[in-house]
Amino acid sequence: MIDLATASFLLQWAAGGMFFCWVTTRRREVSIGYGWSIRGTYLALALLAVAAGLAFGVNPVREASAAAVALVTAIALLQSWVRRKAGVSGQKEIAAARSARVAAMTGIERAETAKSGDGPEFDPRLDLAAALVGLPGIIAAGIDAGDSPVLLIARMFVGALFLGAVTDAMLLGHWYLVQPGMSREPLNELVKWTGILWLPHVILFLIPTGMISALNGSIDDGYGGMLSLFWVGSVVTTIVLVFVTMAALREKQYSAVMAATGLLYLAILTAFGMDLVARAILAIGEAA
Repeated sequence: MIDLATASFLLQWAAGGMFFCWVTTRRREVSIGYGWSIRGTYLALALLAVAAGLAFGVNPVREASAAAVALVTAIALLQSWVRRKAGVSGQKEIAAARSARVAAMTGIERAETAKSGDGPEFDPRLDLAAALVGLPGIIAAGIDAGDSPVLLIARMFVGALFLGAVTDAMLLGHWYLVQPGMSREPLNELVKWTGILWLPHVILFLIPTGMISALNGSIDDGYGGMLSLFWVGSVVTTIVLVFVTMAALREKQYSAVMAATGLLYLAILTAFGMDLVARAILAIGEAA
């Protein structure tokens, strides 16, 4: 079984999201504002994890870990703001290469924009550090969640990555409205990771005692099996949406990115259905 604890879920989400924030920011292609929006989002979730733990049942390691995620994320956000004038090296290189290509085709030289700062850029390893300090709390939450700690820790760890990947993919898709000339590779990477993590996430929730027990009636989901079938629908729909999103991103038109973002809106709903519905059913079964 598995405990459906709000604080554990929020910590997972924040840590997984910050890991995939690092996956994107390490490429040095996405403008600095994207990092601000992502870090602000997961800073809020980490703080909510601390509050939920204090309100609904304290696990000292989990709450300390969530507080550490919030602190390191805040430090990363502060550093990215202080060093904002340095910009992002990859973004500047792409802009310079495109300007040179246009100049070669048209013969019109474009004056180089004056650089506002020459100091060090933001260090994306801070985003990775924010994710890593969440790991002890995820382990502690898994140990506290039931009688099969290895399985529960694995579920929570993979769940954190899975939810982080699909959430960041959806948020990054929106960033192309701000930075339309950006390469699609950062978004392709996150969508690919969502598809890769889908399989172990499903397998881990099928391992007994898991969703197989709910599907064969050994565990009553409280809704006559309808909730279990909803989980199956979420599982199938999520991977279908991932493949359709990949297909959309292969199209050359800019509108394909917006179509992919719309598909990711749906994917995040079904992905959360995969995770939360399974947790709810198994928590109900444990209570029964």
